[in-house]
Amino acid sequence: MKAKCMPSSRPSQSGFTLIEIAIVLVIIGLLLGGVLKGQELIEQSKIKRVVNDFENMTAAIYTYQDRYRFLPGDDPNAAARWTTAVAGAAATSGNGGGSLAPATLAQVLLGGANEAGNAWQHLRASGLVAGDLSTAALSQTPEKTPFGSNYGVGLGATAMNFGIVTAFCASLPAKAAEQLDRQLDDGNPQTGNIRANAPAANFNAPVALAVATTRVYVDTTATPWYTVCRKL
Repeated sequence: MKAKCMPSSRPSQSGFTLIEIAIVLVIIGLLLGGVLKGQELIEQSKIKRVVNDFENMTAAIYTYQDRYRFLPGDDPNAAARWTTAVAGAAATSGNGGGSLAPATLAQVLLGGANEAGNAWQHLRASGLVAGDLSTAALSQTPEKTPFGSNYGVGLGATAMNFGIVTAFCASLPAKAAEQLDRQLDDGNPQTGNIRANAPAANFNAPVALAVATTRVYVDTTATPWYTVCRKL
């Protein structure tokens, strides 16, 4: 007696073929490549903006000096010139001493009621830089870099061995600092008209005024931020 063959009740199993897996991997690779390329384009766009901002900032300071015969922030005639510019009140005059008075780099980069902060107020009151003049504090607030740190102007005697007032760009990543220096100067943080301090761990509040100890920009995770300054 022959036994009947009963059909199997187990469902057939199917999976991805090697071709399908390869296609998925290619798609994932393309997506990752697109994301990384997009991040690189965003980074390059920020660096380009920093270069343009630094140029425009320097031009605004020179224009103010040519127009009014004093550095912005140091101008002793600012209050008499702009009697209602800051929330209906007069701008704050400087002392006309030929330099900007804040004692520390942190004060320069954070602005406030000092000549470095007043530099922004004077530039805005003159129309050379856009900004908020609705309160004294806002009028003295530094402009932001594309990386979220501050621009600044001030100091003189010891900053990066220049001995004169300088324009600052705070807390840039090493790659951005190097490209800024290379496009506008010599690419060396120790020399030229653009210099940088040693990389710092603190974002937007470095304390060192001494020039960098290396001839190249070094990308590290412990001290990732360079503050770059330009001779005026």
